Amino acid sequence: MYRQGAQAYQQTTKVVESPRERESALLMKAAAGLQKIKDEWDTSTSQELNAALNFNRKLWTIFMSAVTQEDSPLPREVRQNIANLGMFVMNQTRELLYEVTPEPKHLDVLVQLNRQIAAGLRGM
Repeated sequence: MYRQGAQAYQQTTKVVESPRERESALLMKAAAGLQKIKDEWDTSTSQELNAALNFNRKLWTIFMSAVTQEDSPLPREVRQNIANLGMFVMNQTRELLYEVTPEPKHLDVLVQLNRQIAAGLRGM
């Protein structure tokens, strides 16, 4: 019975949630994962850091792929800005993944970027 209710809720959420709301929620999820690693730096493992960075990287890879498609409805300038931000995220992620001793403060830029883009998608 509980499972059916949860499935019904998920189906309704998919119908009600706009693509912008979904993108915003995913960016906030990625930011929260990175923030958690930063907040718990002394007890976080490198596997947890890698998982959070890889989730964020995959998300931005999807965004970059979407905006570089010819049929993207976004204006060219917006598409270019998103692609540039995506490349910045990729570079920051690469640096964090390959640093011998990464520092928690280096996650700040990724967390803030995701939060700001998410807020913009929500129209805040």
